[in-house]
Amino acid sequence: MEKIQIDKPGGYDRLRLVSAPDLEPAAGKVLVSVHVAGVNYADCMVRMGLYASAKKYVGWPITPGFDFAGIVEKVGANVSKFHPGQQVFGVTRFGGYATQVLVPAAQLFPLPPEMSLAQAGGVPTVFLTAWYALRELCRLRPGMKILVHSASGGVGGAALQLTRAFGCEPIGIVGGAHKFEAAKKHGAAQVFDKRAPDLWDQVRRAAPEGYAVVMDPNGEETLMKSYQALRPTGRLLVYGFSSMVPLNRGKPSYLRLATKYFKTPRFNPILMTGSNKSVMAFNLSYLFDHHEMLAEGMDELVELFAVRKLTPLDIQSFPLAHAAEAHRALESGTTTGKLVLSTGAPSP
Repeated sequence: MEKIQIDKPGGYDRLRLVSAPDLEPAAGKVLVSVHVAGVNYADCMVRMGLYASAKKYVGWPITPGFDFAGIVEKVGANVSKFHPGQQVFGVTRFGGYATQVLVPAAQLFPLPPEMSLAQAGGVPTVFLTAWYALRELCRLRPGMKILVHSASGGVGGAALQLTRAFGCEPIGIVGGAHKFEAAKKHGAAQVFDKRAPDLWDQVRRAAPEGYAVVMDPNGEETLMKSYQALRPTGRLLVYGFSSMVPLNRGKPSYLRLATKYFKTPRFNPILMTGSNKSVMAFNLSYLFDHHEMLAEGMDELVELFAVRKLTPLDIQSFPLAHAAEAHRALESGTTTGKLVLSTGAPSP
């Protein structure tokens, strides 16, 4: 097999394609020949050495990658749901940037008939992230206004679609006017430019009573403004801190990290109680052991895809060996939709 390996934290040059022995499935596990692996912003944080669960579960060296789609090669003992030759997609706690991946059967799902392998490789992480935020952490009611940051990207695009599917009104913030179309395509009722000097005035005018939910992966840059935009009973959902890392550097600035860390808002529970607002945060990679929840989330997502309430995001594909180019593109802040890596495996 081949895989992308990172021996120690750093820039794009740390992403090396290496050969490794083929894998064999133990009991309860499934070996998948990977066709497509999703590229997520978290992978860039892994490369930089800034992702806590990577240190906790793997350490160095590490192969990044949380989601994939491919063909079952072999199944271990006690696996009855899958068989060799079956098209599947799923999640893995790292290891996705490879031609083979070995995962527990509970983290694998049959490929929906309306989805190609190329599309499916970019679905699980972003849609499960959005599903967990909006379904598990919130009780949405029809007509609620939901504000989604980074609305033209992977999680943002998934969140816009799910907000629509759940009968709510999604409003998006994007990193430039060239991303408006992508956000509107996925259901945003209104879209605002993050760089506009009157951004938060526009945000307030769109929801004078405040937002039921704000999804914010930016960190220090927008967290307090997002919190202030909530209505009473509103929830700020935090799942990233992208503004702590400068664009186009490839490596973190530790001075910037420290500065942004100390500038990150601290939310006082006493004041939160008085304003009747909540702040909720999560990291999907810590949730992969909760197999019942993963199955529930994926089952609902697959049903929504089947009835066309959800559609796969537009994808931009890079060869596996060009993982560094994919990271560079994602960190540039110019992309929309979902980036994936293709292993070059022949299509079925």
